[in-house]
Parts: sequence; structure tokens; C-alpha cells
Amino acid sequence: MPIKSYLAHAIKGKKEELMKALVSLDQCEVVPAENQDILALVTDTPNEKEEEILKEKIEAISSLKLLSLVSGFNTPQN
Repeated sequence: MPIKSYLAHAIKGKKEELMKALVSLDQCEVVPAENQDILALVTDTPNEKEEEILKEKIEAISSLKLLSLVSGFNTPQN
């Protein structure tokens, strides 16, 4: 079960738009910065293939300027 955290940098003035788009994705949790156009994003997917699909969806959001991976963790399923 991959759990990854990212910093999502919004295009200037588009932070709220980016937040709404990310929150609408089922496997995402979002925490906005108070004084910057940056969002902390945590994803939780069942496997790496689903994580890649989700990442592609995130990268396609028009209000996203940059997505930076901060940390990744994968728990093997027994």
C-alpha cells in the first residue's frame, strides 16, 4: 500500500482551484499552507499501478505548477 506525500505548488492565484481539484480525488488528503500557494498532499493507494494512475491525474490539473515528491512509503501486502 503506497503512501506518498507531495508539495503541490499552485499557479499564482489558483490555490483554491487546485485544492478543490485535489480534494475531489478519492485517494488524496490536502492541507493548504496559510501564506503560500502551496498544498501538502498525501496519497494512499492500494498498489504502485494505482499510484501512477493517480499521479497522472494530479499532473493533468491545469492549476498545478509543480508537484514535488517529499516522501514515499510502501507496505508490502501479506
